[in-house]
Amino acid sequence: MPSENHPSPSGAAAPEALRDLLVEMNDLKRVRSAGRPGSIAERLFAQGWGLLTGGAAPDDVALDITATTLAATRLCDLDAAFLTAAGLSDADASTVLVAGFDAVTRELDPELRERLRARLAPRPAGRPGPLPGFVGALAQQPRAGVTCPGRARILLEPPENHAEHCLIVAVYGVCLSPFYRADPGTVFLAAMAHHFHNAAMPDAGFTGEMLLGDHLGPIMATTTAWALNELDEPLRGQVERARAVLPDDATAEGRAFHAADCIDRVLQIAQHLRGASTTMGMVLDEWELVHAGPVKGFHDRVLADMRIP
Repeated sequence: MPSENHPSPSGAAAPEALRDLLVEMNDLKRVRSAGRPGSIAERLFAQGWGLLTGGAAPDDVALDITATTLAATRLCDLDAAFLTAAGLSDADASTVLVAGFDAVTRELDPELRERLRARLAPRPAGRPGPLPGFVGALAQQPRAGVTCPGRARILLEPPENHAEHCLIVAVYGVCLSPFYRADPGTVFLAAMAHHFHNAAMPDAGFTGEMLLGDHLGPIMATTTAWALNELDEPLRGQVERARAVLPDDATAEGRAFHAADCIDRVLQIAQHLRGASTTMGMVLDEWELVHAGPVKGFHDRVLADMRIP
């Protein structure tokens, strides 16, 4: 259940210390691997819903998926399934995952960090249930891009999809929940379900919503109900109760969700702008594209003689 409405003890609206982690985690919407359809974020969205329909408690799913996402932030698809298939024991695979987790989580709330870290220990996996149709539909539904009433939209390719957005907002929400003194399970479930309407409703952005006018509310209610009707009890009731925090920031859970949603929407655009503003000098000097090794000197002479860049 949502927690009491406590303000942040610092008086700040958000924890700046988590900025770098959230920026790096955002790239999981764009990381893909051979033989695995969709991005890591898209697949974790489906994994989360499979655990939920399989009967796992939302609080457990929130911690499991968040821990897995944090480990993947550096390890990408070097996950438990790959590591054990490649011959590592469950214990050795867990050690690798914890190392990835530790590499990015120094600024997390210490208590939450320990709870999440413990989820990477070897243990029986939950049995997934059937995936509702809205999971695949949200993965196929692109987000609108940058829209504003009265202006042409700005499309940035490739677009993210709604499954990716919902997963990252859900995990951001868990990471931010201690700052707002919010219940992480409620925030996670609300975020995983906050775009139910877009499983059926194409995304025309803020512009489209304004043009729908008074029709927007009834259409969203109808399309949201279509998604909710795919869930059995008690999960359906749990989702409906979690979604009650979505309309405003009057609760700690509402604040954690809206902070996560806002951060993800802006970071999604920021990564496009960051890529467009990267120079070859930055790539060669700061990121060491041609990195140190036994042939580094030869590589440098080749580039110099070819006048590249």
